[in-house]
Amino acid sequence: MAESFERRKVLGYGVATGAAVLAGVVGAADLGRPRMTPAEPVDAGTAPGGTAEPMAARLEPPPEAFDTTPARQALRRLLPAHAEQIDLVAVPARDEVDRYRITGPSRPAPDVAVAIEGTSTAALLAGAGWYLKYLAGVTVSLPGDSLGQLPERLPAPSTAVSGAAVVQHRFALNDTENGYAGAYRTWADWQRLLDVLALHGCNEVLVPLGQDEVYRRVFAEFGYQPEELDAWLPAPAYQPWWLLANLQGVAGPTPPEVRAAGVSLVRDIVARLRELGLAPVLPGYAGMVPPGFARRHPGAPVVPQGDWDGYQRPDWLDTRDPLYARIAESFYRHQDELYGSGTAYKMDLLHEGGTSGGVPIGAAAVAVMTALQTARPGATWVMLGWQDNPRREVLDAVRACGLAACRTGRVLVVDGISDRGDTFDREGQWGGTAYAFGTITNFGGRSLLGANAPTWADRYPKALARPGSALAGTAWLPEASGHDPAAFELFTELAWRADPVDLADWFDRYAARRYGRRDDAAAQAWQAFARTAYALAPGPFSQAQDSLFCAWPDLSATAAAPDGPGMRYDGAAFQDGVLALLRADPALRAADAYRYDVVDFTRQALANHARVLLPRIKAAYVGRDLAGYRELTGRWLDAMRLLDALLATDERFLLGTWLRSGGYDARSLITTWGGRKPAAALHNYGARELAGLVADVYLPRWRRHFAAYETVITGAATDLAAADWYAADDAWARSGTGYPTTATGDPFAAANAVLALATAP
Repeated sequence: MAESFERRKVLGYGVATGAAVLAGVVGAADLGRPRMTPAEPVDAGTAPGGTAEPMAARLEPPPEAFDTTPARQALRRLLPAHAEQIDLVAVPARDEVDRYRITGPSRPAPDVAVAIEGTSTAALLAGAGWYLKYLAGVTVSLPGDSLGQLPERLPAPSTAVSGAAVVQHRFALNDTENGYAGAYRTWADWQRLLDVLALHGCNEVLVPLGQDEVYRRVFAEFGYQPEELDAWLPAPAYQPWWLLANLQGVAGPTPPEVRAAGVSLVRDIVARLRELGLAPVLPGYAGMVPPGFARRHPGAPVVPQGDWDGYQRPDWLDTRDPLYARIAESFYRHQDELYGSGTAYKMDLLHEGGTSGGVPIGAAAVAVMTALQTARPGATWVMLGWQDNPRREVLDAVRACGLAACRTGRVLVVDGISDRGDTFDREGQWGGTAYAFGTITNFGGRSLLGANAPTWADRYPKALARPGSALAGTAWLPEASGHDPAAFELFTELAWRADPVDLADWFDRYAARRYGRRDDAAAQAWQAFARTAYALAPGPFSQAQDSLFCAWPDLSATAAAPDGPGMRYDGAAFQDGVLALLRADPALRAADAYRYDVVDFTRQALANHARVLLPRIKAAYVGRDLAGYRELTGRWLDAMRLLDALLATDERFLLGTWLRSGGYDARSLITTWGGRKPAAALHNYGARELAGLVADVYLPRWRRHFAAYETVITGAATDLAAADWYAADDAWARSGTGYPTTATGDPFAAANAVLALATAP
C-alpha cells in the first residue's frame, strides 16, 4: 500500500492534498480493556489506522460552512439520550474528499463530551458513526444496536483523530432491495435505514421505488389509457424486476391509494437523503415501452424481448430512433416533477439477457447517454456489474463517442460480484471505466449468515494500490437490507480505510463493539464465526448456504433456492460459537444487538443441523428402518416447531412484520415467485425463516412429505405421486391470513431449547 500513499491519490477523486487525506482513517480503540467509566477519556492514539493529533490542532471553521442541523437531527433520532453531548462543527471543504475529525469539546459547554468536525453532512455522520464504534465502543447497525450500554456521560477522546474517505462513491442498496426487503415498509423503517446508512459512511443510495407513477404519466402522453397501464405495471413487490425489464403485469393492478402512498413515501425518502448529504440515485430511462407501442406509433422500431424465467419481458424501443428521445424527455421531466432531479441515474441495457434485435448496442448506449445528458447535464450513468453486464461495447462506445454528452457525462459500474470467481480484473474487463468494488451478500433476502470477507480484505486494498486504478468506490448491494449486520459493518468500513483490514483483529474486537462491552464468551463466539461463516472462499458464490427447512421437500435436497450453494463452512465449529454466545454474561442482554444475534445465530445453527439430519433421514428411508425414520423425522418436525417459537421472540423475525400491508405479491415473492412457470426456476428464491411462515408453510410441507414416505416403508404404498408444492404455496399466498407483529416468548429460553435439540445424540 505504500505506493498508493506516495502517489497521494484518493481513489475516485483524483489528486488530493497530501498525506493527511489518507493518514487519518480512524481505527478501533482498545476494547479489550476494562469498561470505561464516564470520566475516563478515550486514548484515540491507540486506534489502529488512525492519526492522533494534539488537541490544540483543532480547526477554527467559519460558522457559515454549512448547516449542521440535518446531521444533528439524525443523531437525535438515532441516540436521543446522548445526541446533545456531541458537538457537530462544519468546516469548509478543500476539495471533494469527505473528512472528519473527532476531538474534545470545541466550545465551553458542560453538556458536550465530544466534538466532531466534518467537511459535509455526510462526513459529520460518518465521523459520528466511527466515534460510536471505535471510541465509545457501541454500534448502531442493520439491525440491532448496543446503545443501552452507553454510560450516561459519553467518553471524550484524549487526543484528536481524523478520518477521510479513500473513495468517492460509497453506494448502497440493490435494484431488487425494495422487493425483497419489503415493498410495504413504513416511513419509520426507511428513516432508520437512511440514518444508519449515513452513519456508516454511505453517500449514494439507490431509490428505485415509485417509478410506476412516472411511467403512468409518461405513457399517458403517448396514447395509453389508465387501464392499459394497470395491466402492464406489476404490484409493488414485483416492480424492481419490471424496472429491470424482466417482467410485466405480475400481481397487479395496484390500488390508487397504494400508488399515492408510494409517491409520498419516495418524496420523503429523497428529501431525507438530500438533507443528510447523500445522493439519491434514481432509475434512468433505457427504452422500455408498454405492449402495443408499435401499433400506436407505426414505424417505431420496437424489439420484443422474449422470456425471463417464465415471464414475458417488456418490449424495448431502439434508442437511436427520435421517438426514444421524446419519451426520455417526458420521463426525466415527470420524474423531476415528482421527485426532483439528481446527479446519478441507474439503468442497464438488456439486463440478464434480452435481445438487441440487431440494434448495435454501443450506438444504443450513446443514445441513452445523450438523452440523460440532455435532461441532466453532467449526470453519472450507473450500471450494475452482473453476469454479462455491462457489455464492453457499451462502455467502449460511450467512452469513445466524442459527442458532448459523452464528454460531460460519467459512467460508474457498481460491481455486484467483486468477491466471486478465481480472478479479479475489472480494469481489463471494463477498459478503465470507473467502478465500485461491491458485493451482493443475500440473494432473495434469504435467511443466512456469512460472507467472503477474506476476499474483501485481499482484493480491495490491492485494487486501491494498483497504478492507474479505476476503482472509484464501494457498493453494498444486498438484495434485502437488514440481514447480517457483521457483514454490513465490515464492508462499509472499507471505503474509510486506507490500510488493509486485519480480519482476525477486526472480528476479535467486533463482539465488544456489537454488544457494548467486552465479554470473553462473546469474543470466543465471534472468533468461531470469523473462522467459519465469515471466512468463505470466493468461488461461484458470495453468500452462504440457505435453510433446508424452507425447501420444497426432497430427501436429497441441498438448497432451498434452486441456485443456492451447499454447506460452505464447518457447521460444528459454527455451532460451538453459538454455544459460546449463549454463555456470555447476562448483562449483555441489555443490548438489543445481543438479543437479535442470539436469535439469528441460533436460527442458523439449527438450519446447519438440518443438513446433518436430512441425510440420516434419507438413509433410514432407503434402509426401510421404520423406527429410525420415525425418530429422525419427528426430530426434524420438532426442530421446525422450536424454530418457529424462537423466531417469534423477536419482531424482526415475524412474518407479520415483513408483510406489513402487503398482499399476494409480498407472500408469493418469498414462496412461489408468482406463476407456476416462473416457480420452476425461482421457487423459494426468497426463502425466509420467519415465525408464521415456518409454522404455516414450511412445516406442513415436510409433515406431508414424511408421512407419504412412511407409507412406502410400511408397505402401504409402493410408489409416491409427485406432490404439487406450487399449488399448496400458491393457496397460502392467496389466503390473506393475518400474522402478528408483536413478539412473544423469551429468546434465551427458546435458543437454549433449540441448541439442546441440535446437540442431542
